[in-house]
Amino acid sequence: MGHPIHVLPDHVARLIAAGEVVSRPLDVVRELVDNALDAGASRIEVELEGGGLTLVRVRDNGAGIPAGSVGLAPLRHATSKLAPDSGAALRVTTLGFRGEALWAAAQAGELHLVTRPAAQVGAAEVQACGDEVGVSRTSAPAGTTVTVRRLFARLPGRLRTQAPSATEAREVTALLGRYVLHWPGLHWRLTVDGEVRLTHAPADHRGAVASVYGALNANRVLPVSSGAVRGVVSRPELTRPRRDRMHFSVNGRPVLAPPELERAVIDAYAELLPAGTAPLCVLDLTVAPEEHNPNVHPAKQIVALADLGAVAAGVRAAVEAALAGHPLVRAAPALLTPDAAPPTPHGHFPALSLVGVYQELYLLAQGEGDLWVVDAHAAHERALYEQLRREVQAAPPLELPEPELLHLTPEQLACLHERAPALHAWGLAIEDFGAGLARLRALPAALAALPVPRLHEQIVEAALGTGSDPARDVLARLACAPALKAGMLDHARGEAVLAALSGCEQPWACPHGRPTTLRLSERDLAHAFGRRGVRDVPRGRDAAPGVSGR
Repeated sequence: MGHPIHVLPDHVARLIAAGEVVSRPLDVVRELVDNALDAGASRIEVELEGGGLTLVRVRDNGAGIPAGSVGLAPLRHATSKLAPDSGAALRVTTLGFRGEALWAAAQAGELHLVTRPAAQVGAAEVQACGDEVGVSRTSAPAGTTVTVRRLFARLPGRLRTQAPSATEAREVTALLGRYVLHWPGLHWRLTVDGEVRLTHAPADHRGAVASVYGALNANRVLPVSSGAVRGVVSRPELTRPRRDRMHFSVNGRPVLAPPELERAVIDAYAELLPAGTAPLCVLDLTVAPEEHNPNVHPAKQIVALADLGAVAAGVRAAVEAALAGHPLVRAAPALLTPDAAPPTPHGHFPALSLVGVYQELYLLAQGEGDLWVVDAHAAHERALYEQLRREVQAAPPLELPEPELLHLTPEQLACLHERAPALHAWGLAIEDFGAGLARLRALPAALAALPVPRLHEQIVEAALGTGSDPARDVLARLACAPALKAGMLDHARGEAVLAALSGCEQPWACPHGRPTTLRLSERDLAHAFGRRGVRDVPRGRDAAPGVSGR
């Protein structure tokens, strides 16, 4: 049976008071989920209607609240999780502890709570709105169900500043995904406006990654289990240009990690991780209660660590140990990429003459006195991308004679609700069909006949990804598939690639940001071979104004 609730004395309440706890529906979900976890629940179900402004409901099968203290639950600083002495506030061992969540929800909306400890006969029901609290008896299964309706209906100023319901639903989906990642041993279910957005059955961290990010990502993670650090990190080949899939929890609490922890993970990869990229990781950190303070942020998303340096060192060591079975490949001496501004005196792509083809993928060319190495796939990709971009802008969208049904992940569905109008304006018409399905009705005509496997799936995956420019992401992905691959290159195709690259508006990088060309001066070669004298003079890249040699 759950512990009884008591109201904290003023001197303890002052230590933990957080200011505004509920400023949006996402806050209500977070606080109620924390309560469910503290109650030892093995099954947590979240329902959302109207982006949470109409209804937020969290149902759990946890310990429940004893009938004798349930009437205190909606009162401010009433809690069963913190002893009424100031020392307890410095040794927090639960996710919730302030006793403000239910009180704040009742102040901002209409609170309805039904709860029953397993050993108790009959359940208790609480209705609270503002400072009015009513308690009655009812019947219910063991556990607790908390419902908050008409959030901010009595606060019109706050209501006007809320995000659109689709945006809030996406944020709640992402939040529940984080809880799944850090609490993978529980049953989870999220329903938005009657549609199931996220489900997870008890599993390990790898299974949680599969529920949130898909099986492909789950198959590319390695377990981390070293001291106080547990979880998974991605294999070196699974990287991202942003740190948006680096997740940390401290004593079970999902947190916004300090940059030092993110850097510790990235540094552990050393040469295995390309510069400017980040891995996927889900790491659960355990620290002594007195070594951290979760009370430095109203939403408890930020925690203060007494010895951040030691924690970061432990994280780095744990990730290094997980990666130890993989060869730490040394980076070859770097051939320099051209600067973002074209390194030629006149700001154009130089005239390159093909010297040869290496490994049926790389072009060796001569231009401006230097040796150029061109990645034929990246160069062809850039040329195809710019061609697609021109063709898409020149033709109206094509209506499909038979709309195609596609399966979407919970985050993709949330993204669709937010982006559908912008995608439609671009020529891509995707409709939510319910039950995790979407219907593709139209697409830009230039894309319809592309020789790309799983064309429609790839278009939808890229359009509903995490990038900030869906149109660019779609074209970049579609340009990749038909681009020349290793083994497809010969001298004639190589010359065609160089000609296409020279006609590009931005020839220096493929649409994914990788360089298309590397440039090596004769002087560098001469130094590498120990030559001096007549060959040891600046020419080509070394003689070009404003182009650095190293």
